[in-house]
Amino acid sequence: MPTTLIDIHPHIISRDDKRYPRSPLGGKQSDWSANRPVSLEEMIVAMDTAGVQKAAIVHASTCYGYDSSYVADAVAQYPERFTGTFCVDMMADDAPERIRYWYGRKLTGLRLFTIGSTVTTQTSWLADPKTYPGWVCCVELGIPICVQMSPDAMPQLLGMLQRFPHAKIILDHAAGTKFDDGAPYNAAKGLFDLARYPNVHIKLSERVITRATQGKATPETVFSRFVSEFGANRLAWGSNYPASQGSLSDLVALARRAFASLKQADRDWIFAKTAQSLYPALAD
Repeated sequence: MPTTLIDIHPHIISRDDKRYPRSPLGGKQSDWSANRPVSLEEMIVAMDTAGVQKAAIVHASTCYGYDSSYVADAVAQYPERFTGTFCVDMMADDAPERIRYWYGRKLTGLRLFTIGSTVTTQTSWLADPKTYPGWVCCVELGIPICVQMSPDAMPQLLGMLQRFPHAKIILDHAAGTKFDDGAPYNAAKGLFDLARYPNVHIKLSERVITRATQGKATPETVFSRFVSEFGANRLAWGSNYPASQGSLSDLVALARRAFASLKQADRDWIFAKTAQSLYPALAD
């Protein structure tokens, strides 16, 4: 087992609605953040119980919209354990200014939420020229850009990869790709073709692990294909806790089983070293 375990996709929700008011993207708060919220203090207990040393907390845009204050306050309180990602309106004229603001508050990743539980149709703004200044800013600051998208947005993503070859990209939940056709996973060709872009990284969350068990898919063949295409140094585990149901310990155990057939060196990258390369604040 890896000596270090880093989670690059947990979420925290405050119980203090006045200090951290709800303003979800899409206008309706996500069910998970309303029904099974996990506060900062509860997250620390869950991490200690599960053996997770550090985390890159993902701002919950389905609860707080573009206000990443709770994550920033968490990082300020526990800088030895956390970094975090933030959200901004990339179509807004002040996007670069807001990026620099959150970066100044020690948040070291940007998340682009283009589809999800409160934005149910794939949006079309990912490659809009209005977003270019924000991308330029992220490249200048070395900020990884996490993109939550569906396979429908692949043409948009390809355009941005060609325009911004030095941007660090992390695809949340492996871009929603399905593997139920079974090996050699021809239906996932669009995702695996992204391996030719060395700046693309894949987040292997509970959602990806679950899809790797559906239809004709098996975790052994799905994740060995990921490693062979991208290399383990471009793959990172994220729990999606508590958006994904179950305890953090359960989600860690699920991931360990899913990646059990991989070499120890590859698991070391997936569970920690890739996270540290993307987020140097998480390095020992």
